[in-house]
Amino acid sequence: MKHEINKTKRLTNILFIIYLIAVFEIIVFKLELPFRNIGYLRNINLIPFNESLIVNGKIDFSEIIMNMVIFMPLGIYVEIIFSKWSTAKKFSIFFIISLICEVLQYIFAVGASDITDIINNTLGGIIGFLIFKVIVKIFDNRVKAHKFINVIAVIGTVLMILLLAIILITNL
Repeated sequence: MKHEINKTKRLTNILFIIYLIAVFEIIVFKLELPFRNIGYLRNINLIPFNESLIVNGKIDFSEIIMNMVIFMPLGIYVEIIFSKWSTAKKFSIFFIISLICEVLQYIFAVGASDITDIINNTLGGIIGFLIFKVIVKIFDNRVKAHKFINVIAVIGTVLMILLLAIILITNL
């Protein structure tokens, strides 16, 4: 039983690392291959939900939703991997990783560093954290919930890698 739990934890850690690499590739480098636009866009927005979200005079809710969705797995992984940490410490991880992404965008001049993104990314992590709590309640067993998440994560990771491969191949 202990060997099986260790295998489950190891798989989760591998999936988490792959997820973090993908997040940084998507958010910081915008799936650019080769990196053609590095160094061309540097902007900071410190006013939440301001101009950066307005497209054709309307708020672009799709960007808000996508930022949250991208960070939901982070909430799930952090709750699984760092289960003994306090909730505040877990939530601070969502904020810190989001902040790092925004700072890297500024450093590499590949996008707008936006406080709204940090808020939405952090909120996405919190939602993922809560989703895992609900899944644990549904299974009434944390280990079974963990295994269920690993199955979903493996499928999602394989699909994501295939999508990234297709993007890479079509952009060569």
